[in-house]
Amino acid sequence: MTSRPNFHRFHNGQKAPLQFSVAEYEGRVAGLRARMAALGCSAAVLTSMHNVSYYSGFTYCAFGRPYALVVTETECVSISAGIDAGQPWRRSWCDNITYTDWVRDNYWRAILSVTGAGAVVGYESDHISLLQMAKLDGFLAPASKVDLYETTMLQRMHKSEAEITLIRAGAAVADVGGYAVRDAIKVGAREIDVAMAGRDAMEAEIASMFPDAEYRDTWVWFQSGINTDGAHNPVTARKLQRGDILSLNTFPMISGYYTALERTLFVQEVDDASRAIWEANIGAHELGMSLLKPGASCAEVTAGVNTFFEERDLLQYRTFGYGHSFGVLSHYYGREAGLELREDIDTVLEPGMVISMEPMLTLPEGQAGAGGYREHDILVITKDGAENITGYPYGPDFNVVG
Repeated sequence: MTSRPNFHRFHNGQKAPLQFSVAEYEGRVAGLRARMAALGCSAAVLTSMHNVSYYSGFTYCAFGRPYALVVTETECVSISAGIDAGQPWRRSWCDNITYTDWVRDNYWRAILSVTGAGAVVGYESDHISLLQMAKLDGFLAPASKVDLYETTMLQRMHKSEAEITLIRAGAAVADVGGYAVRDAIKVGAREIDVAMAGRDAMEAEIASMFPDAEYRDTWVWFQSGINTDGAHNPVTARKLQRGDILSLNTFPMISGYYTALERTLFVQEVDDASRAIWEANIGAHELGMSLLKPGASCAEVTAGVNTFFEERDLLQYRTFGYGHSFGVLSHYYGREAGLELREDIDTVLEPGMVISMEPMLTLPEGQAGAGGYREHDILVITKDGAENITGYPYGPDFNVVG
């Protein structure tokens, strides 16, 4: 029978142009190694989509299979399944090993070939499952283990100039999707039709701006009427009616980097009660953006916006935190939870961080002004304040449409 290896290097073709320079990735890995050394860690086994993408350039599609990036003092190797053939190597700046399906747990045998047995192994507590942790222990026989979840998150929270350039481009693409959604709004249109118009416009814009990138995962949530009550409610075939409240949400994905635009709109007209809630949310949005500056803590910014809503007897309608970090994340992976605008987050804003301001009020059905109101801008923290990189206008003057 033909020999079938447990794992091998399938370096097929030539390396693809990556979103960032090799020097950028080398700098990220050097930063990781410094953090590992400080924790006494000799081998990192990173398993999350966000960390594999951040340190290697390769964003995997798991589909039930495990993936990893293994970093030691001298090695940096992505570990991928045979189903992907040579693509993970082409999209990794570093080395790559492909494991095969012929024998169960070849994934861990491939990892062991890089780490060796008995290392001090770093892992991500927010991602690795109990099942895979048991296999890590069984195959790698670590001398001890170190949780790298927090330290890698802290590294990702501080963006390089190259990352900020890409995020700025993503915000511009989100604006393109926003204008396409606005143009598609009319009485009788279905949510799904409007959403597709925005998605298609962004996909085309990304392909124009980044001809060497991989294209996947860009999407739109467009909600109307009662469907606006939740920020992540899926698109439906509901038809738009005159006077409907709308939520425009565009999400371009470029090389694993997520950006977003979110706006409240109304179809053709807005009643007085709804306008009052809308304008109050805009007031909170503007206040919140003014509070985003170096030296302010996430909790302090949150308290300021809370006070604004409390004074207007609206705080009870707030549904979640007021903003979050941007970078390598998506709706199905990744979150820099240490940089969110909530009462329980004490992180202090620093230059190079990128964060949204996105207050939302939800008034229940049957109440005057019922619906979900949300505005969302992305800001880059600078040494003097913050730069707003979102361009699509907010408020009634531009967003009563159709």
